[in-house]
Amino acid sequence: MRAGRWWNSETRRYPAAAAVGLMWALAYPTPGVAGLAWVAPGMLLLSGLGLGGASAFRVGYVAGLVQAMVSLRWLLEIPHAAGAVAGWLAMCAWCAVFPAAWLALARGVVDARATGDGSGPQAGHGPWRVCVERYAATPWVRRALVPVAVAALWVGFEMLRGRLLGGFPWNFLGASQWRQVPLLQMARVTGVYGVSFLVCWTSVAFMMASVLVGLRPQNRWMWLAEGRVPLFVLLTCLGTGFYRIIQQRRDEVQRPPRQIRLALIQPAIPQTLLWDPSERDRSFATARRLTESALSAGADLLVWPEGDFGLDQKHFREVSDRVALGRIPWVFSATDTQEVDGKEIAFNAAFATGPDGRIARTYRKRRLVPFGEYVPLAGWLPFLRHLTPIGEGFGAGTVPRVFALETPGGLALAAPVICFEDIFPHGIRDHAGPGADFLLELTNDGWFGRSGAQWQHLANVVFRAVENDIPIVRCSNNGVTCWIDSDGVVREVLGQGDRVYQEGFLTVGVPVGTGRSGRTWYRQNGDVFGWVCIGYGGLAAMTVWRHRRGRGSGPGTPIAP
Repeated sequence: MRAGRWWNSETRRYPAAAAVGLMWALAYPTPGVAGLAWVAPGMLLLSGLGLGGASAFRVGYVAGLVQAMVSLRWLLEIPHAAGAVAGWLAMCAWCAVFPAAWLALARGVVDARATGDGSGPQAGHGPWRVCVERYAATPWVRRALVPVAVAALWVGFEMLRGRLLGGFPWNFLGASQWRQVPLLQMARVTGVYGVSFLVCWTSVAFMMASVLVGLRPQNRWMWLAEGRVPLFVLLTCLGTGFYRIIQQRRDEVQRPPRQIRLALIQPAIPQTLLWDPSERDRSFATARRLTESALSAGADLLVWPEGDFGLDQKHFREVSDRVALGRIPWVFSATDTQEVDGKEIAFNAAFATGPDGRIARTYRKRRLVPFGEYVPLAGWLPFLRHLTPIGEGFGAGTVPRVFALETPGGLALAAPVICFEDIFPHGIRDHAGPGADFLLELTNDGWFGRSGAQWQHLANVVFRAVENDIPIVRCSNNGVTCWIDSDGVVREVLGQGDRVYQEGFLTVGVPVGTGRSGRTWYRQNGDVFGWVCIGYGGLAAMTVWRHRRGRGSGPGTPIAP
């Protein structure tokens, strides 16, 4: 094959697409340069203009693959080499499909909305230039709808990724803005999808405006026509968010809520040692030592993270007798079992003891981690079990629970969730009802060593607090152990920098009895905004299809090498 045939109008865009994917990945922790997320969607769209649908899909796939491989690099830290590499490649290949499909449709929306004939002074310089010239000649009202439509498409594909094949709603575009607290407040209505929409909308609008100004430098204020609507909406959301936070802080000062003190234990046991039977006593000794230190500092509730930490019957009695002395409840994680149809099923579960130290309540994890807690399609493809260290895996629980905990500081209603469950917006709604004071998350991010997974996990969880107006307490094996208030502010964190991965304990005071949890529009109505975006995006896709059939050729058709 001649080099000229391979290095065509499509493949020349691959380096730019890879650069966009890298930029997009860097918007998430770590390093978490959130501003890059406001640039990436617009640049990705520009990389697909003038291409046919299949070509744009491949260009978008390059960007999505680079983004996934960089942002999900922590999957390679899993202490099972074959499974880590296979899981990383499979997950990256799957996640890249969605930005690829978005670009294939989004560049079609631009082409379908354009009404100019491309006969301007720069016409004839190639399909990309023709497409942009046609777009520039389009009336403003029609142009203004393009960023809205492509942002709706973006949200639609995020909705699909969060649900198809069990769902993987990790690192949505909006999650990159987890530190922009005033902006997050819109999630009370739209969920994280609203933030994704606003970021994509603004990015595309200003990127297209920049291109138009470049084409027509004599009209230097043309960008304002393109960007004024998303800019107004952005400023409105920020102003509303600021106002709500100020009101919330004022109410807290005027009517201080009752608090309970939770002692959160972070043993920081490497995953390889948690699997090693010979290390069980040592793991328990670490957790027990931290427990003694935490209880000595004063607490109303003791919390251990996900993982058994050598907790057998003998060790359980040691801790339960200790907490019973102070009538302090203890929430911890362990394996629960049940016989179903003559077969014993194991469950990843959370337990809570009563004032007497006996187990009073149990919750079984409902959403399991693929290849970490169960093997998808293992019934049809048994060899997949050899790629993971989990054997038969776990069964899934069916219902959420609220633990009514009788603490020395009064009654506390905690809704337990375990690890992976907290990244599902539509799943956490079931847990965060009006009957809960706070979500209590037990997690073990020790699977991923000292990587960015812990911080990305936290970035996703922050939205669950805002969406449901409920505090979240996180107790992790190796970070990030903290608590998040109902505005999405991370109030206290165990350690700073690399110390978040080290052993220790954190005592936090969390408000209870406020009666506010679960009162948001999102909690009560769910992903209405997301489904509307899917509907509007679907109409836009139909417009592209009809435009394609009606025209049959032009700058939106595939380009010959």
